[in-house]
Amino acid sequence: MQILSKVWLFCALLLISSIANANANLTIEITRGSDQALPIGVVPFAGNEGMSEDIAQIIQDDLERSGLFEPLERSAMFEKPSQADDVEFGTWRSLDVRYLVVGRAEQAGSGYQLQFDLMDISGQRRMIGETVTANANDLRGAAHYISDQIFEAITDIRGAFSTSIAYVTAQGLGDNMQFGLYVADADGRNSQQVLTSDQPIMSPSWSPDGRKLAYVSFETERPAIYIQDVATGQRVMATSFDGINGAPTWSPDGRRIAMSLSKDGQPEIYIMDIGNRSVERLTNSNSIDTEPAWSPDGRSLLFTSDRSGGPQIYQYSLGSGETKRLTFTGNYNARARYSPDGDQIFLVHRSSRGYQVARQDLDGGRLVVLSDSTRDESPSVAPNGTMVIFATQQGNNGVLSAVSADGRSSFRLPAAQGDVRDPAWSPFLN
Repeated sequence: MQILSKVWLFCALLLISSIANANANLTIEITRGSDQALPIGVVPFAGNEGMSEDIAQIIQDDLERSGLFEPLERSAMFEKPSQADDVEFGTWRSLDVRYLVVGRAEQAGSGYQLQFDLMDISGQRRMIGETVTANANDLRGAAHYISDQIFEAITDIRGAFSTSIAYVTAQGLGDNMQFGLYVADADGRNSQQVLTSDQPIMSPSWSPDGRKLAYVSFETERPAIYIQDVATGQRVMATSFDGINGAPTWSPDGRRIAMSLSKDGQPEIYIMDIGNRSVERLTNSNSIDTEPAWSPDGRSLLFTSDRSGGPQIYQYSLGSGETKRLTFTGNYNARARYSPDGDQIFLVHRSSRGYQVARQDLDGGRLVVLSDSTRDESPSVAPNGTMVIFATQQGNNGVLSAVSADGRSSFRLPAAQGDVRDPAWSPFLN
């Protein structure tokens, strides 16, 4: 597949889809669990009856979705303590539970106070506990916050359950197609529409502070890059050069956007200064260069190029201007993204089974296929590096899937109906 055709692949897939009544909220389906997951119990919170959200269930779903935990079924719980002093360690040891979450909810004015404790059953101790105040309309956010605290206390890795994802949907058929850009919680719930258009939308990319999105829109009947404030909806057109304006991605300092432009002929990698809108060309070859991605330290860029005869991943050093090929396994590797620590890249790799998400170590170059589907694209890495979300096919529809960075667990986030594509995982939001 030529790189140029891949630039337009997203549009083609959307335009041939037959979709009706798409639901922008996504639902989670666990597709593969890890055999090394830690057993944990999340007891229903006392006082949760009559509340609009089941706090313990949200926490349990978050932890299970990470692939690092295997929650105990509620039906197997002999006791349902609500605070640390009520926990009988022997009871939970007999159920092979290693960690236990207990809690209670109390109404406080128009909102709630959620008190939780995390217990180490084998160590017979309370690890952490906190009281969280939540508005009645933000109970899910409070539950995700609690999940983050639990996850970090056990793993020493910052939890990413309170982050967001952006994605594109499509509805309709033929000339009646409608495209939407949405932002939702990391579990696919609480979706909010950022943009709607009767022309394709592509390649959303978060600013490092999580307040803005850059994306490609065809609303002027040719691709242009826009920057939009998520909260206010205010936006500006950043580029609208002749030819391709594609694949925007923010620098870690939020001052620049890398992109692929064909204004001078072949698609090449450029950097735009957001302040003055000036653009600087980085690559200069007879090949097609696209899909840039910044390193965490802002000193280099990944990009996809067919200069070796087929799509492969290259690294451009902003200091020296040196370009180095990184991928050598197989004849198709594209759309790479760095891990947050900069030690690995995640990409789409074509194997004998199709297009799959893979991980490659930058030290040694070993490539490992992570996903088990066959039509994957657009991987985006969680800000804590534990999961990768990507677009794939389920039947005739595009859906979002995620796989752990070690490949041991995965889940899917399909819409009730419709086509969902081009996910982008937000940075930490505070």
